Amino acid sequence: MRKLFFLMALAMLSSVVKAQLQIEPPPQIQPPKEEFKKNLRLSGGEFLAYPIPRQRKQTPAPEGKRLFYVSHYGHFGSHHHEEEMDYDYALNCLTEADDQGMLTTLGKDVLDRIRRMKAEAYLRWGELTEVGLSQQRVIISRMFERFRPVFGDGAHVEAHSTIDGQTVLAMGVALQQLLLLNQKLDIHQDASLHEMYYMSQQDSGLQAERLSAQKRQAFDAFCKKRRRWQRMVGALFNDKDYLEQRVDGEKLNRHLFRLASNLQSSELRKEMTFYDLYTDNEIYENWQKENVLQYLTNGFSQYDGGDQPYSQRNLLRRIIQQTDSCIKMSHPGSTLRFGHEMVIMPLVCLLGLDGYDQQVGDLDQLEKRGWVDYRVLPMGANIQFAFYRKNASDKDVLFKILLNENEATLPLNTDIAPYYHWDDFRDYYLQRINAYDENLAE
Repeated sequence: MRKLFFLMALAMLSSVVKAQLQIEPPPQIQPPKEEFKKNLRLSGGEFLAYPIPRQRKQTPAPEGKRLFYVSHYGHFGSHHHEEEMDYDYALNCLTEADDQGMLTTLGKDVLDRIRRMKAEAYLRWGELTEVGLSQQRVIISRMFERFRPVFGDGAHVEAHSTIDGQTVLAMGVALQQLLLLNQKLDIHQDASLHEMYYMSQQDSGLQAERLSAQKRQAFDAFCKKRRRWQRMVGALFNDKDYLEQRVDGEKLNRHLFRLASNLQSSELRKEMTFYDLYTDNEIYENWQKENVLQYLTNGFSQYDGGDQPYSQRNLLRRIIQQTDSCIKMSHPGSTLRFGHEMVIMPLVCLLGLDGYDQQVGDLDQLEKRGWVDYRVLPMGANIQFAFYRKNASDKDVLFKILLNENEATLPLNTDIAPYYHWDDFRDYYLQRINAYDENLAE
């Protein structure tokens, strides 16, 4: 009952302070199915290699306001699949069939492609690829050019990463690039268990509900209406009885599509593809299922209380605290944080960026309501806060927020869009996450 009252209170609070959200895709952005016809890589969802930002020109700051601080959280970038089993499920399934003479010529060819992907990633599970390293250099270089005043001679750069090797490496590459751009920066970097409580918060309660029985049931019902994978899987085997009795076709399809999606982060992308296995409609349906799964596991879905985004409340609180501290300084510089994809999507939802805090009851309507995972969570996804004021004594601090380097909206009223008043942001979000923590304590 307390949880119900808590959610009702949040809804009432939100209705008071929210500006009207644009939940439909902007006019210049086409529906996913149409976008895939121009760029199949987009169908990779969270495996999309970081794209060129859509917004080429930033909105100037209000008159008299000057940039003084930048705060950032970014995903470490394109990488190999995290576990050997990500390659081995499809590999073992097709190898067993091949040993028994059950693969078609196409099936044998697909098996060879999988072997090549695994060989490239062997003992590098989850590690950055060359594509990922390049992403860090390019993203930080654009940040340097866009926010040059905070990266001047002697400017302080405070950088943090999680303790995982790939994030430490991503941080190192980005900072190395910054030093190439300006050798006179004052850089401090850290990767410590001490910071993990907010850099990669582990909430056992929310984690247990991340893919609950209710969510799994809803996901399975969604998938049952999308079974075009049968043609593609059937083309790999020469014996229908073997396929029906020995192969979990839906699971094999999902693993193959994940390989197809992540190939764009591999050097093998120059030599082969998996997209030739699929029709346009098959690609679209595979993406739809992964997109829905992102919503169920990271968004404000209606199942199990719909509070998964609060898994990143410690990070949001830390961002607010560090910003308040930096506002008191004359020349605070920048705070850079390097972490994981499992943080980005729920943080975007918790912030309500571009309407991603909405609840969608009918999963068939999800993308029509503007929930499109690859616009939020490509490899290398990042969130950047840029802060402005007239001088160190100016109390009306303004900021804007960039999602993947595109100016984004927040569920707050503002008279200077895309800029917002920091006091409005701090008060609203602290009240929101404090209410959640207080509810847990009761």
